[in-house]
Amino acid sequence: MNSRNEIINAACQVFAKLGFRGTTTRRIADAAGVNEVTIFRQFGSKEALIREAMKMTHSVGLAPLPDVPSDPERELTLWSESFLQHLRLRSSIIRKTMSEMEERPEMSEHASYVPRQASADLCHYLAALKRQGKTAEKFEPKTAAAMLMGAIFADAMGRGMMPDVYPQPEEKAAQMYTRFLLKALGVENHAPRTTNKTKRTKQLSA
Repeated sequence: MNSRNEIINAACQVFAKLGFRGTTTRRIADAAGVNEVTIFRQFGSKEALIREAMKMTHSVGLAPLPDVPSDPERELTLWSESFLQHLRLRSSIIRKTMSEMEERPEMSEHASYVPRQASADLCHYLAALKRQGKTAEKFEPKTAAAMLMGAIFADAMGRGMMPDVYPQPEEKAAQMYTRFLLKALGVENHAPRTTNKTKRTKQLSA
């Protein structure tokens, strides 16, 4: 890892613990094992470095949602698990950013990049389900997306404090949220299933 990435990683760690005011270039330099002058040479200012550090949290691979849904439960569960993992890994920096939104509203733009993109992708997917006629209930995609993302966000931020109020086992939570949403929308899993009867038919026709 080069010194630039080491500095950015250090800035993320220090910011998550101490917030913007407590994140000094001296502390970042000590955490990265570099000279403080190196930070100013590469980034120009603490503000520019923090912005760069926040952008680094964008480099996350959420499971893609297909343009044409074929197996809603599997596709949405994989997406929900990846989004939940993203939030859990960044929970400290997200909390710190939220606590400083009033003082530094510009920071929220960077912190909310992935959730905004995730919302857009999810709305697109749910709208596709609706167009396919796979939903028995009328709904507005943005409302349905907000419900699922809200449940995932609350889990990622609150399970550590109140584990008893969230679904158990923890590793099944994303699937439970997904199933609940699909049931509320009246979506059945349309993925083709291979039954014993189907296998015998294929064997006879072979």
